[in-house]
Amino acid sequence: MIKTASQTFADNVARTDADDGAAGQLSRTSHARDFPRKKLRALYAEDRAVAQAQAARQGLWIAVLAYISFSVADLVLIPDVARDVIAMRFSVGILSILVFELLYKQGARIVWLEIVCATALAAGYSLWLIPALRTEEIQNFSYFMIFGSIFMMGANLFFSLRFSISLIASAVILVAFFIALALIPGSFAYRFALSSFYLSCFVFTCYVNLKLNIERFNVFLNALEARLQQQAADERGEALYRLSRADPLTGLHNRRAIDERMHILWNDFEKNRTYFAVLLVDVDFFKRFNDFYGHQEGDRCLTEVADALRAPTARRDAMIGRYGGEEFIVLAAISRADELEALAEDIRRTVETLALPHEQRRDGTSVVTVSVGASIVRCYEGSKLEHTIYEADRALYLAKASGRNCIRIFDPADFEGIDDSENIAALLRIALQKDLVSLVYQPIEDVQSGDVVAAEALMRLRSLDGLAISPAQFIPVAERTGAIIDLGRWSIETVCRDLLLRSDIPIATVNVSPLQLKMPGFAASVASILVKTGVAGNRLAFEITEGMEMEIHSDIIHCIHDLRLLGVEIWLDDFGTGFAGLSWLRLIEFDTVKIDRSFLHDAGTARGRAMLDDIIRLLRNRGPKILVEGVESRAQLELVREFGIDTVQGYLLGRPTSATSLIGDPHSRRRGLPL
Repeated sequence: MIKTASQTFADNVARTDADDGAAGQLSRTSHARDFPRKKLRALYAEDRAVAQAQAARQGLWIAVLAYISFSVADLVLIPDVARDVIAMRFSVGILSILVFELLYKQGARIVWLEIVCATALAAGYSLWLIPALRTEEIQNFSYFMIFGSIFMMGANLFFSLRFSISLIASAVILVAFFIALALIPGSFAYRFALSSFYLSCFVFTCYVNLKLNIERFNVFLNALEARLQQQAADERGEALYRLSRADPLTGLHNRRAIDERMHILWNDFEKNRTYFAVLLVDVDFFKRFNDFYGHQEGDRCLTEVADALRAPTARRDAMIGRYGGEEFIVLAAISRADELEALAEDIRRTVETLALPHEQRRDGTSVVTVSVGASIVRCYEGSKLEHTIYEADRALYLAKASGRNCIRIFDPADFEGIDDSENIAALLRIALQKDLVSLVYQPIEDVQSGDVVAAEALMRLRSLDGLAISPAQFIPVAERTGAIIDLGRWSIETVCRDLLLRSDIPIATVNVSPLQLKMPGFAASVASILVKTGVAGNRLAFEITEGMEMEIHSDIIHCIHDLRLLGVEIWLDDFGTGFAGLSWLRLIEFDTVKIDRSFLHDAGTARGRAMLDDIIRLLRNRGPKILVEGVESRAQLELVREFGIDTVQGYLLGRPTSATSLIGDPHSRRRGLPL
């Protein structure tokens, strides 16, 4: 596509002002009339050059043909000099066409083409008069003189000539007319009338031509201004689009851009079996780095690591982005494990080579390093994109568990712990389809009123021959293989549909893993389930197990924030059994904290009772409701009452049962605690 001069000019202006920022660009490019007049005039001439040249060429051919066709009038009105006059017509017409075409083919400036057209008009009339004045048909010639005004109209109206050129051409025609009028006999009235007509025609056509030129120039200015405004709007839009897909700190692709790319790659994989790999890169001991060196140095560290990772990923035409916090993600078109291992090792070595100081590691290394977990998409029944991300995440977890600063590639044929759980993994792939999973519910009661204020949903799995499989066996396998994604969504929807919709139990809790909370779109899927089932968000609670060996990730914090916006409560399960409990409490405001059963069972000793008392005091200072698990005897219940605990759960109060049994129990709303 050929750009007009105004388009090119607008592009150049926008490009020149790009360095001044969006505000400067807008103020300098949105008002075309702010530019120097001389520059705008030159730009106007360039803008209409191509179209004007084509119009002038077409107009000249039409004018010459019309000019020559008036030879018929010469034969009728002035036959005595018709041969000479017609010869003059053909000479002027052909010469004008030849000169114009020669200049046009050579790409001459439009001003020269306009001069040729104006000269053709002036010469066509003036040179025609020379032989025509010799005619004896004076009366006919005096009538023929009126047609000279057509040449003047052509200069001002037919051709879109610039005003100065058309004015000169019209003046030449007017002078030629007065000379001819002086040479032929005629009455004063005739001379006065014809002179008045020509002068009026000259003034009128020149004035109209001037107004048309001004109007054309104003139209050009408006078009240029609109073009500049559109250019500025387009560039602002492009800048905002780039910002929406870029991480503000590192400049890498952000999670949104990565997720879009992953879905494109996944769709291509499903259609064409074009394999790709997902690599998760995590900066080792970054929290200690941040705490010791400060957040500013932490940001600088992430920026330098991001810049360093561009090279190894670019060499393999891979896409790299920041996935959140200190974690990066790489998407690469790789189908072989050895190629993936080479890329992962290149990434690890690149960061290690930076030699950024990190004196707080206490693992024998004093520089910043990364751990890399990677997985290649696989084709199997029920495979999903989320499974591949899970596999990469599990590989990353094992890399960190292996001492960090190393790589792990997920291999389904040789993965840690897979020998003991191969049958379970296969069973989980068909569990939902074969109706092998179910939920049971254990009531949670208010210590003071004895009301059932909640129920915890617990997943159960049986084999094809009906044997029960312990959650301690299949839950870790589900998390490792990614089956927990579908099972988790099924659990949430089943709780809403089978329990909350059919009973007046205030709230139901579902256990979720931090791995689920890290998955993109988890909160959105929960919102979809709530809308689908018509259950209010404040009747649902998610229990996060403190014992889960998973670092607190920024994506988990964001996901919990989104869940809270839906009204979903967040509970901390098994408090006191893991190493991250205090960190969880510091970062997240839990609605309820469940103290692990082990502390209640150890409270029979003075040391155990003191420890339970310390934990309760700590939690009361933080503000969440307190729930004690594992109440299995009246003595334990009395102890819980002494401590003023809010809610309790345990076999003494109710064993896990089906939704139908729990709803059908006439004491489900007020079971009544044993005295």
